[in-house]
Amino acid sequence: MDMIATPPAHPADPATIAVLETIETRLRWLSSWTIHNANHLRDSRDGLKVGGHQASCASITAIMTALYFGALRPNDKVAVKPHAGPVLHAIHYMLGQQSQDALERYRGMGGAQSYPSRTKDSIPVDFSTGSVGLGVAITAFASLIQDYLIAHGEMAEADAGRMIALMGDAELDEGNIYECLIEAYKHDIRNCWWIVDYNRQSLDSTTADRMFRRFDDIFETCGWRVETLKHGKKQREVFAQAGGQAIADWIDACPNAEFAALTYQGGAAWRARLNADLAGQSETLALIAAQDDAALAALMTNLGGHCIATLLEAFARCDDDVPTLFIAYTVKGYGLPFAGHKDNHSGLMNPGQIAQLRGDLGIVEGEEWAPYGGLGDNAAASARAVVEASALAQAATAKPAQAVAVPECLPVPDGAELSTQAAFGRILLDLAKSGHPLADRIVTTSPDVTVSTNLGAFVNQRGLFRRQELKDVFSAARIPTAQKWAGHGAGQHIELGIAENNLFLMLAALGLAAPLFGTRLMPIGTVYDPFIARGLDALNYACYQDARFLLVATPSGLTLGPEGGAHQSINSPLIGIGQPGLTYFEPAFADELALIMRWGFEHMQADDGGSVYLRLTTRAIAQIERADDGWQDDALRGGYWLKAPSGDVDIAIVFTGAVTPEVLEAAALLADDVPGLGLLMVTSPDLLHRGWSARHAGRWTGAGASSHADTLLGALAPHAKLVTIIDGAPSTLSWLGSVRGMRVSPLGTDRFGQTGDLPDLFRAYRLDAEAIVDAVAELCLGPVD
Repeated sequence: MDMIATPPAHPADPATIAVLETIETRLRWLSSWTIHNANHLRDSRDGLKVGGHQASCASITAIMTALYFGALRPNDKVAVKPHAGPVLHAIHYMLGQQSQDALERYRGMGGAQSYPSRTKDSIPVDFSTGSVGLGVAITAFASLIQDYLIAHGEMAEADAGRMIALMGDAELDEGNIYECLIEAYKHDIRNCWWIVDYNRQSLDSTTADRMFRRFDDIFETCGWRVETLKHGKKQREVFAQAGGQAIADWIDACPNAEFAALTYQGGAAWRARLNADLAGQSETLALIAAQDDAALAALMTNLGGHCIATLLEAFARCDDDVPTLFIAYTVKGYGLPFAGHKDNHSGLMNPGQIAQLRGDLGIVEGEEWAPYGGLGDNAAASARAVVEASALAQAATAKPAQAVAVPECLPVPDGAELSTQAAFGRILLDLAKSGHPLADRIVTTSPDVTVSTNLGAFVNQRGLFRRQELKDVFSAARIPTAQKWAGHGAGQHIELGIAENNLFLMLAALGLAAPLFGTRLMPIGTVYDPFIARGLDALNYACYQDARFLLVATPSGLTLGPEGGAHQSINSPLIGIGQPGLTYFEPAFADELALIMRWGFEHMQADDGGSVYLRLTTRAIAQIERADDGWQDDALRGGYWLKAPSGDVDIAIVFTGAVTPEVLEAAALLADDVPGLGLLMVTSPDLLHRGWSARHAGRWTGAGASSHADTLLGALAPHAKLVTIIDGAPSTLSWLGSVRGMRVSPLGTDRFGQTGDLPDLFRAYRLDAEAIVDAVAELCLGPVD
């Protein structure tokens, strides 16, 4: 064990404490029973263990009781430790906001989810959790977004809530915690609490004793207040008696693993060990002798995280906006038969053990689901009154955020040659200058690649967001610079360090502004396309909870040639296709991009919408003149015929994005031999694949309808042939052959590139016009020797 905390500043109300202790035992029981029912009573059709983490729930019930029914305010938002999901469901069950049916189907279809979920659970969930550490870090970014809204006049200071994370101590091993901590320090966040269930046990082991005082040092260095709640009230009372300090010193010196083992062994083991280690200290031994085995075990495990009084006093001491880390010492499995056992992470009480616990709590068999079972009428009434008077019970239903108006069309940048990345920057700049309401709701962010992803002009126009004014020293000194970035409360760009994980957590927090704070923001985040993978877990986390944002990834593919393989993305189109809640586009022309961006701003707000991913490039390509707007509807469905097939031709080139010049060059070379060659421009492999998959699945549900891919390829003969090409994984487009049973010659990038210019790279990786011509010839004439 580590250190003695500072004693509480003031006592808590004994009557309140007694009622909250009663509620805590109910939460421990209901969470345990919910898990027991799923594993031992409910029919199992597949024979698999359901699980549910009874020990992890038991270690945090006192913390959640003190927080939810003692300290929580109406505007506070909480991210709950993933393995404490059953406790959260039990809280809402006691509030009457969760059904018994959902608890009985815990971890089953349609039942309470394994981990708290904004989109899958029926109870209110502020932040989804599940992937360890992400639910903690997002609260820091949410606190920053709250300050952004306050600074922009979208929220009153008095309405600010605390962004609170309940976390297991094993989550402190996650690197994203410290990446976030650094960013939070830079932005001087406030109104953020992280409460650690410090049970010092994870799945495989106990926490290393070397972590003594390290977490305190790290967080204090980053400007956080640290409240260490090691000892409960009973322990502190004993420590104050003659001989008590020796027990306190012994606890501080006891290794975490030995403390856990003694907890599991119980009172007799505690007595034997203390008598041996403290032999000769008569006053101390007298204190030990005054306790029977059960009382001694209760005393030694009376840690701060299990003491309602200690928790309430600590929360009350921190009633300000200073970011605070609470390290609440607990016992994993507290109050359960396997408390302290190193294997209890996935442990489950057997029927005999749950029956013993039921009896100890005075719950009548058959009344296990009664919210206040085992309590007398007066105790039940008192507990119910506290529950019903809690901030959680009184929280008002959030008002739907108002829609943000989107222009009828976005201006298409002019220029004979443009890259999609440059076009993106100019579209945003035009919006920033326009004064349109949409521009005022756009918030941009980037992990230290603002300039190289073409956000610089928008930032020049709209400024950096800072709670405290940040002057542009270079401009003030009249030093020539393209970036004139002053920081102030009205700024609309949130500058981040290079950690991509923070980018996606920031986008998640920005994208939840509507449901969390009642104001819709239109977040745009930019990143180098290959480095999406560095934050992929956080991207998935953002999409899972239905955060809405526009992700602009650029440069992409081989087109950042001189940078080499580490900067040349290959599989990101497959991420775009495979990620639920994210729609991927890869435009080639500026007018496509303007059309898609406008669609994206609408899609980010739609009830059935989601986030959007644009894969853009730095390669400038010649723009084309359009005869009319007839292509636009098809482009927003995923693709259109840039040149429709004609005559009796039975072959087409299917392509997307940066390889368009090579396709047009190859088509010119093939014009005499294949005069009716079709050129199918794919703007979204994702939408095409999604529509085709839905059509295929619909065959079995009676809801089948022709997909857009079917319609497009229907312009060809049934057994036509396709050459597909993309600056990315060839499987992004090669599946199109399955739509109508067509032969395919897929071109793309399937290995890490080297440095080089585009002609050399495209030749080496067979993305050039010659490779396309060869692929057409092979399909038409057979293999070329």
